[in-house]
Formats: sequence, structure tokens, C-alpha cells
Amino acid sequence: MIADQKILSQKTVETNILYSFKNFISIASELGKMRITFFVGITTVIGYILATSSVDLKIALTTFGVFLIASGSSALNHVQEAKYDSMMDRTKSRPIPSGKISKTNAGIFAVALLFSGSILMFISSGFVPLGLAFLTLVWYNVIYTPLKQKFALAIIPGSLVGALPPVIGWAASGLSIFEDPILALALFFFVWQIPHFWLLLILHGKDYEKAGYPTLNKLFSDSQLSRISFIWIAALAVLSLFIVSFDASFTAYSITSLIALAVWLVLTSRKLLDEFSRLVVKKSFLTINLYVLLVVLVLSIDKLI
Repeated sequence: MIADQKILSQKTVETNILYSFKNFISIASELGKMRITFFVGITTVIGYILATSSVDLKIALTTFGVFLIASGSSALNHVQEAKYDSMMDRTKSRPIPSGKISKTNAGIFAVALLFSGSILMFISSGFVPLGLAFLTLVWYNVIYTPLKQKFALAIIPGSLVGALPPVIGWAASGLSIFEDPILALALFFFVWQIPHFWLLLILHGKDYEKAGYPTLNKLFSDSQLSRISFIWIAALAVLSLFIVSFDASFTAYSITSLIALAVWLVLTSRKLLDEFSRLVVKKSFLTINLYVLLVVLVLSIDKLI
């Protein structure tokens, strides 16, 4: 009887430990916006691949450092926007507004990620990539986050945040960050974020307004925003070809593939010009993200093989 109680008690303790660990991982993943920061890591790697045509331990460590800093920046953003998140249906279940973690503990978690990521980046790639990572952090948390609470077009300057990670990867190779190929790649990622956000805004504009954010929904109808988004998407398709135009080492196969992807993106997204439909907007949102992943894949394969 006593032995059975001990076994039961031990199992309870183990279950509680496992639950606590899973709960921690869940909260950490939400605070760090892992799906977004994972893609930040991918864009860092593509910058290095374009510069060196290789993947090695240096970029692996640098990318992990970028991932930690991006996750810390995201966790800090949770702290900054906790009040606004609590007012929006799509964000009110986030860790801080839902009470899963306090602002103080989330802040400590953010600082720990930022510190460890900074150390790793400095050791693996040096001052320039780390400086660019700090610039991204400052631009996101100090400039963009407060700006979007006051300015409906904040996403345009804010898109610099997504343009810098590939530059960090390029800088880790030791090359100048002002060379044409990396500037073209950075511009590609810069432009991508604008229709990406505006399509999301069409779907969740009322939620943003509920939290007090200034939105373009008050200036344009959903149909007009859809058409504006299409223009940016078409520009994105053209910019993908700029990337290969500055590097003669890309093969005809890759160039053809990028042209085909660009045509596919424009033709698929052309539905945004027709009568407004939330289904079309959702499909376009998924399509543009898939397109960017495919472009990254084509560029990477060409350089690595």
C-alpha cells in the first residue's frame, strides 16, 4: 500500500515536471514568435550562401545568434504591446495578456535571449554582423513598434527589419554590405513585407482598430487595399530577377525558374484586382509567402550545387 502510494506520488511529480516543461516551451515559443524568427534565420543563411556558395559552422553559429536576438526582440515586443494585445481577438491569448507570464518575467526572458545571442554572434562573426543585428533590434523595438501606434504607413519604414537579416549573413562572410547582389536581395525582402502586412490588415483590420492602431482601412476600402497590395506583389516579382542580374554565376535554369515563379505569382495574385473576397486575400497571403520560400530555395540550390 505504502509502496503503491510512493509510486503514484513519483508519477505525479514526473507528470507535473513534464507539464511544466511543455508549458515553458509553449510560452517561450509564443514569446519568441518562433515561426517568424525561424524564417529570419533562413534569410540570414541565404545572405551567406549568396556570398560564399557554402554553408559551414560559422554561419550556423551566426544564424543561431540571430535567431536568439530575434526571439529576444520579439519577446520584448510582447512586453511593449501587452496592453494592445489584450484588446485584440487574435492576440489576447498571448502569454502576457492571458496571464501565463508576467511582464517582468517576459522581460527577463527577453534580456537573456538578447545577451546570449549577442555573445554568440560576436564570437562567431564579429562586430559588423552584430552591429547590424543591434540595428535591427533598435529599428524594431525602438522605432517601428511605437511608430505603428501612431502612423498607418509605419510598415514601410518598419520593413527594414526584414531586409537586414540577409545582410547580416552576407556580412558574416567578410564581404562589403554595399555590393549590388546583397542590396538587391535586401530590397526583395523589404518589398515582400509590405503586401504581406497589408493582406493581413485586410483580414484583421477591425481587430487592429479595436486596439486603437491607425490603419489604412479608414482611408481605403478592402477592394482598394487589395489592388494596392497587387501592385506591390507585382513589384516583388520583378525584384526577384534583379537579384540574379547582379551575379553572373547564376545558371540559366535558375533564371528561368525565377521568371516562371514571377509569372505564377502575378497571375495567381491577379484575382486581387477583381471583386473583393476574403478567400482570395487569404490565398494571396499564403501564395506570396510560399513564393518567397521558393525564391530562396532556387537561389540556395543554384549556389550550393
